[in-house]
Amino acid sequence: MSNALSVFQGPQNLSAAERAISVIAGLGLAAAATKPRPNPVLNIAALLGGAYLGIRGATGRCPIKQALQSMPMRMVPAEAKAQARRSRAARR
Repeated sequence: MSNALSVFQGPQNLSAAERAISVIAGLGLAAAATKPRPNPVLNIAALLGGAYLGIRGATGRCPIKQALQSMPMRMVPAEAKAQARRSRAARR
């Protein structure tokens, strides 16, 4: 049975600098969540965001970064862009 933190298991994909920044930003965001606000949803959002950044920095693994890196990048050739511009100009 897997738990909620199982997405943070596996090889590390963050550099030491990214990890340090994540931990510092996570602690700062979680600390900001302790201030009383008129809308408590903002406190919860800040606390969750700070917790995510803290766990990301502590484990050295970011599932969002991994997902973005595994997405295939579709590059549009320059000729296709030029053709699209010409056809738009002809329609005007």
